[in-house]
Amino acid sequence: ACFCPGRCWEQIRTTICYNDQNVKIIGAHAGISVGPDGATHQMLEDIALMRSLPDMIVIVPADYEQTKKATLALAKYRGPAYMRFAREKTPQLTTSNTSFEIGKAQILKQGTDLVIIGAGPIIAECLNAASILQQQNINAMVINCHTIKPLDHQTILAAAKKCKHIITVEEAQITGGLGGAITEYLSEIYPTPIKRLGMKDQYGESGTPDELLIKFGFSAKHIATEAIKFIKYK
Repeated sequence: ACFCPGRCWEQIRTTICYNDQNVKIIGAHAGISVGPDGATHQMLEDIALMRSLPDMIVIVPADYEQTKKATLALAKYRGPAYMRFAREKTPQLTTSNTSFEIGKAQILKQGTDLVIIGAGPIIAECLNAASILQQQNINAMVINCHTIKPLDHQTILAAAKKCKHIITVEEAQITGGLGGAITEYLSEIYPTPIKRLGMKDQYGESGTPDELLIKFGFSAKHIATEAIKFIKYK
């Protein structure tokens, strides 16, 4: 993903999007969990780059099964599209029977106290964080927002009205990513307290995926801790 869309963004903008070409761009090695390859190969800016392009859709599947379904859906879709995925083995969260629709987020766990919204393999940590919170009598909803553009406004608005607090989690720069997309939408429609967890204007580094998830604040324990502080503060 550092090379495509990274190095060829201008060609994607002008040749593909401006001309409305039916081209699909696939970016691998995205996110901090790429691990030992280090900062040069841990693409964190791709969501912001691609989401800003007119007519470009952006999909970040959570696991193997969802990646297969997203690939088939993109093959049927007419127009420019970008899909990103990671490098490391990914926990299996969906099955062959789990539905997939471009632009339709999935509620993986119901809740009432806050909603955790993530995209990509980090969803596994979001679900584990919800389990930690449940032990402290905090009932968290978890949403897999696999399509960042177009955003599922209906599901996100309903979750905001129900839970009143939102935490977004993404292995990407928080500027222009999933959290930014949700914040932009809700600020105009239904202002809601939002805590964004992501890379905060910094690059990654070499290490094992687990080490990096802990260091940069993507572990389930960190997400749960931030959720508790967020609810108490608000």
